[in-house]
Amino acid sequence: MNRPLLVTDCDEVLLHMVTHFADWLGDAEDIHFDLDNGGFEGTLTYKKDGRKVATDQIWPLLGGFFDTEMGRQTVIPGAKESLDEIAKIADIVVLTNLTHARNQDRREQLKTLGMDYPVVTNQGEKGPPLKKIIDEYQPSVALFIDDLPMHHKSAAQHTPDCWRLHMIGEEKLAPQVACAHRARHAHNRIDTWADALPWILETLVAGKPAPRIEEMENG
Repeated sequence: MNRPLLVTDCDEVLLHMVTHFADWLGDAEDIHFDLDNGGFEGTLTYKKDGRKVATDQIWPLLGGFFDTEMGRQTVIPGAKESLDEIAKIADIVVLTNLTHARNQDRREQLKTLGMDYPVVTNQGEKGPPLKKIIDEYQPSVALFIDDLPMHHKSAAQHTPDCWRLHMIGEEKLAPQVACAHRARHAHNRIDTWADALPWILETLVAGKPAPRIEEMENG
């Protein structure tokens, strides 16, 4: 039997991103990012006149950040140490929504920070690439971690036997994001690695397939 498998997101799970993005926007673009209102649309304004940044300009700005500023990103507390423990019993893959051209940059970024694991880059919903990873590894049990509810819904549809943990390691964002666990798309919601690690290890060691959405809804 193959080892268990952990597939984890990167930004706001392993690494802080949005706060560093906000700092860079202020420094380089003279743009204020209102982190207290959640999301990107309507929360970016030009400091000089208060105009909102057009929606079609947000992705180019994010691209500019990842082109030159990945070195700003810092590790979510406990992430590296938790992965060190998980790696003793399971394979780990990082599934991150960056363009494929940035795959090596992300891999080197994480390696420099002590997290040397395979990286799969993706655009869009994560259910299909998660299924592809699981099909490749054929693990005894799989567990998926992400900060965005939409990816848990996609994972539930495409990989229903995979355990799903909703985690938002960025304290400024966590209260603003709808809970995928309450929506019955994730099996748990834990926002710190210190609290999440025991549940993750217990789930992986137990080796049982995750309950389906309909089973969760029925109690």
